[in-house]
Amino acid sequence: MARVVGGQAAHSSRTAAVASRQVTKLAVAQRIIGTGAGVARAGGVFLVVMGVSGSGKSTVGVALAAALGWPFLDADDFHPPGNVAKMAAGTPLTDDDRAPWLDRLATEMRGILTRGGQGVLACSALKQAYRDRLARAGDVRFVYLEGDRETIGARLAGRKHEYMPASLLDSQFAALEPPVDAFAVDVRLPVDEQIALIRRHYGK
Repeated sequence: MARVVGGQAAHSSRTAAVASRQVTKLAVAQRIIGTGAGVARAGGVFLVVMGVSGSGKSTVGVALAAALGWPFLDADDFHPPGNVAKMAAGTPLTDDDRAPWLDRLATEMRGILTRGGQGVLACSALKQAYRDRLARAGDVRFVYLEGDRETIGARLAGRKHEYMPASLLDSQFAALEPPVDAFAVDVRLPVDEQIALIRRHYGK
């Protein structure tokens, strides 16, 4: 999951940072909606929370996973160092850049599903070809966090991402192929309302 190259010590530091970030996200999610302990678990399915940068994928994904009591994966943590370097420099990723990353995500999901588990993944999944690649993992369903350029641009202007500059938002909207087979949720809704809608739609 290392995001940059820099030796064993740096790798350990980054791993600890990722773990700490996930714990923080989970704590925030549980304050929003309460713990998901005791939620009935259905047969293996992965819910992929998708959308452009700034749509709230990680926030909603962590909150949804907490509500369901499922594991959460953040696709950002699986990018190889080369992808991270390109994005940090403000260079959009190509399809060739994304292919190994998407395959790794599909492998991670497939491993959980084949063990009878389920989970939530936050991933941009901008193009139909990307979603098809992820769907090779098994029973994968998509939640599309839908918002316009103005709304999401305003969000990005107020945040600092580790390696995803706001300047890449236009390239993300250019690449976006809105899904026809996903459950769409308005990003302007409060997180708890988004979670309630998603759970109601999927019967979770």
